[in-house]
Amino acid sequence: SQPGLTEDQVLPSILEEYGSSEETAAAYREIETRVPPPFSAPQTEVGDPFTRFVRVLVDPRAYAALFYMFFSLITGIVYFTWAVTGLSLSAGLIVMIIGLPFFGLFLFSIQGLAFVEGRLVEALLGVRMPRRPATATGGKGLWGSFVARVKDRRTWTTMFYLILKLPLGVLSFSVFIVLLAYSLELMALPILMYFFDLPLIIINNLQFHAPIWLVPILVLAGLADLIVILHLAKFAGRLQGALAKSLLVQT
Repeated sequence: SQPGLTEDQVLPSILEEYGSSEETAAAYREIETRVPPPFSAPQTEVGDPFTRFVRVLVDPRAYAALFYMFFSLITGIVYFTWAVTGLSLSAGLIVMIIGLPFFGLFLFSIQGLAFVEGRLVEALLGVRMPRRPATATGGKGLWGSFVARVKDRRTWTTMFYLILKLPLGVLSFSVFIVLLAYSLELMALPILMYFFDLPLIIINNLQFHAPIWLVPILVLAGLADLIVILHLAKFAGRLQGALAKSLLVQT
């Protein structure tokens, strides 16, 4: 409380200094629009097509998206395990007295996981997500909050997203780890061949070494593959960011 003010004078004083809750919320949203996420896309891409194509090698957004593709396997396993286990236990305990309280806590935890995923999406993919967990509004008390959360469409789309995250994580991790390994192998070919005497191809115990004239071409091919992989990671990141926003935010 402010010194020298009665209880009836405190609220008008606060409103005079900070504005109403609607004005404060509007100012907060305006600040968010002015401060882009760390890896958000720039407004315009300058330069010729070849320059824009090669520039991805020094684009931190591409590496952040690539890291998200790898990290999705871990988050996918965690989200899927928690969602399926929580649903199974809730269904099994629903006939008991602790069934509804357990289900309510589970729905609350789902909201927390959605908030964590939103922070990852915003930090690594540059997609603006809410800075606070979405709260279902309804009647007064715990029962009203529980009913409102059950009726909230976002609760079930969030749960669907958490379950869907596992196959998406497995797919993105598998595709990008294979592509990246192939690209790095080609770029490291001179070291692998001349320092470790490793062949280019092994077929039925037959080893094939690349001729000297072909080595620079293969290295350039590996670099070109890396550029394509980074562009593909950015594209996949935009798709996953849009999916996360549609299922976790929009209702």
